[in-house]
Amino acid sequence: MRRSLGRGSRRLAGGLRVRLVVTFVLVALVSAVTATALAYRDARTAVLQRTQNTAVNDLRERVAAVGAGLDLPPDQRSLSRFAAKVSEGLGARIVVARHQDLTAVSDAYADTEGRITAELRAAVRSGDGARFQRVQWRGDPYLVVGTPVTYADGDRRTSGLEVFVITDLRAERDDTAALLDSVRTGTVPVVVLAALLALLAAGTVLRPVRKLGRATRELAAGDLGSRVAVRGHDELADLARTFNETADALQASDAELRAQEAKARRFVADVSHELRTPLAAMTMVATVLEEDADQLPPDAAHAARTVGAETARLSRLVEDLMEISRFDAGAVRLDATVTDLADTVRASLALRGWTDRVTVKLREDVRAVVDRRRIDVIVANLVGNALRHGAPPVTVTLAAPGGDRVTLEVADRGPGLPPEARERVFDRFYKADAARTRSTSGDGDRGGGGPGADGSFGQGGFGQGSGLGMAIALENARLHGGTIEVAERPEGGAVFTLRLPLRHPEEEEEGDG
Repeated sequence: MRRSLGRGSRRLAGGLRVRLVVTFVLVALVSAVTATALAYRDARTAVLQRTQNTAVNDLRERVAAVGAGLDLPPDQRSLSRFAAKVSEGLGARIVVARHQDLTAVSDAYADTEGRITAELRAAVRSGDGARFQRVQWRGDPYLVVGTPVTYADGDRRTSGLEVFVITDLRAERDDTAALLDSVRTGTVPVVVLAALLALLAAGTVLRPVRKLGRATRELAAGDLGSRVAVRGHDELADLARTFNETADALQASDAELRAQEAKARRFVADVSHELRTPLAAMTMVATVLEEDADQLPPDAAHAARTVGAETARLSRLVEDLMEISRFDAGAVRLDATVTDLADTVRASLALRGWTDRVTVKLREDVRAVVDRRRIDVIVANLVGNALRHGAPPVTVTLAAPGGDRVTLEVADRGPGLPPEARERVFDRFYKADAARTRSTSGDGDRGGGGPGADGSFGQGGFGQGSGLGMAIALENARLHGGTIEVAERPEGGAVFTLRLPLRHPEEEEEGDG
């Protein structure tokens, strides 16, 4: 049980630790990826915006500076010269000048048709000012800015001249890619750091949980003094404080119950002890009355015999109560000696006059170290139970099937016991139903020392008619390290099986208890 709880606690701690680490890593990873994406987007936007603004401003300034000396409409030569002059102030950018059907390019070897789209030309031709567009050409990014050239008069009419400048964005792309790589590379140490922090946090959180689990297992195992140290003022501290308060209440309740149980045991023992003296006197008087019953009138004789029988039953009940009290107090000790179990069974049956009423199948030479008187009590209760509430034939079988254990079976052919009665047959004062004849008590009113062949009560057995016989028989079996089991026979009837460890004579110990 405790090992199972320990494994459950380790699985719980391991599961919580894994979940905390995974949660921390996921949060760190999502945060890093989100931050990287936002940084990349903002950096790329800023770089492109700056490049776009610079390209537009430079184009406007160069067109304004160079366009003043251009005669319109231009011819091919003047248009080419215009494109070259505009390009001189724009560095490595390619300038394309268009006027109706004429086109001039600052770089005669540059392919511009794939980079200046029809949409951009249409937008520039509309005369609404400078326009720009980012395009991909042969896998590389470019920024194309176009503007119409207007007359310098007041109405700002378009002259039909359009100027485009193509800016290579590969440098900007490489810069933003390098930024993305650096941020992505920094994600790895962030995730590792998050995992380390998660392990530290998990240890901090799970340490008090493990201590609380250990204290809970100790409490479940019976250590009511188990407590946990309360540190801090967080939820775990509140949980530890609640556990300690619960353990205090449980310990107080247990102490109170133990005190009440001890008082109850002392009360039963004291009452039983005090009843012994008046019962002894009553027994002597009842015995005298029974001896003279034949000389009394019929009614008086019946009353005398009834008083004698009930006085004897009351005496046995008191003796049984005292025996139970000794079991409860742990004051019972075995007086173990080397005993022939077959002879013990035969002697128990003969003492009560049951030899002719019981069929015996006893294995001979089964010798063990047992308390002979207590084995006699067990046999008397089991056999008396079968005789009083079962039906013949009653069979007693002694065997040693395993070599290290001995079994004694007492079987009858009566109506048997229902399942609910079999579960409680060894309870003290348990009242079974009428399934078995005269079943006034399901646990031992069938005990040894019942009426013998001559109508008298036998000697040397507990539980005869007291309702405690089967409970006392089971306690005696447990005192020997054994047990008693009850089952239903397939052919009908009940079978009670005493199982005892077969301790050999050389294993006898002094003061066995």
